Amino acid sequence: MTEVIFAAVVVLAAGFAFLNGFRDASTSVALAVRTRALTPSVAVLLAAFFNFLGALLSAGLAVTISQTWISLPDGTNGLSMLVAGLASACVWGVLLWWRGIPASSTHALVGGLGGAGLASLAVGGAGVGAVNQSLLFQVVLPLLLSPLVAYSGAFLLVFPVTWAARYAQPNVVNQRFRRSQSIAAGAVAFGHGLQDGQRISAVLLLALLAAGYSDGGTIPMWVALLSAVMIAVGTLFGGWRISQTIGYKITRIDPLRGSVAQIFSAVILFVGAIGLHWPVSTTHIVTSAVLGAGENQNFSVTNRKLVIRILGLWVMTPVASAAGAFVLALAMSPLAG
Repeated sequence: MTEVIFAAVVVLAAGFAFLNGFRDASTSVALAVRTRALTPSVAVLLAAFFNFLGALLSAGLAVTISQTWISLPDGTNGLSMLVAGLASACVWGVLLWWRGIPASSTHALVGGLGGAGLASLAVGGAGVGAVNQSLLFQVVLPLLLSPLVAYSGAFLLVFPVTWAARYAQPNVVNQRFRRSQSIAAGAVAFGHGLQDGQRISAVLLLALLAAGYSDGGTIPMWVALLSAVMIAVGTLFGGWRISQTIGYKITRIDPLRGSVAQIFSAVILFVGAIGLHWPVSTTHIVTSAVLGAGENQNFSVTNRKLVIRILGLWVMTPVASAAGAFVLALAMSPLAG
């Protein structure tokens, strides 16, 4: 039974990685396509390449995450928690993609693992270790802080950038910032790969630990490759529903503001992944930075009803994923016993 559930975790982790790239492709390509800095096909290929590269290089960071993030019980109990958490996160991600809502895969995953742990405790089993710390540092603080930092930073950064370009002709400004936005799109994709690739690798490493196939000290090459390949393949398919929301529906953006939003987003992603080892949501950061840069104009261009709806679903994401995982883990409890 351990082998069967472990195989199910690997399949679900691969599916989660595909959905991650599929849904989050918008964070890299939406603005570049919106401002005509890149064509859709070139933008997707660029994002897929840098997502693959970032996810592959992030594998070394997954060891630290798997050791400090959460701990799972050994055997089928721990593996069943991963199945429930991943399945719930995937279902919630597909639902929000269908509605065109950008939301965090990381928050859905952590919420799902928390819900599965509660279900295990409800039937007298072992729970998820360090889940309180995980919820604080992986969900609550990023949910509150990273969008605020991205929004305010992008809003303020528009001032010096527009001042520096004040004497240039509009067509020259647009041309220059379209070029910089092409670079920024690749940087965001690379940062997304660094951030989300390590989480998927960490989940697979937790599965290896629970099944007794690894001591957790190193990442097998197949784990890193599976994470990177599936994120890149998902990016190639591209979730254009969410791209429409970010690029066209929430606010009006020009090449200057699009470049500011993506460059600042990339900086936050790099600092979070490499400097602080702090998982942050690429979707939350890019969406908030787009809103911040778009708001810094002389007239209102923001769809506030849509923004409120998105914020509400951001808060609901870990809760809904936890609820789904709780039900699924209860249904699987006979197998985990």
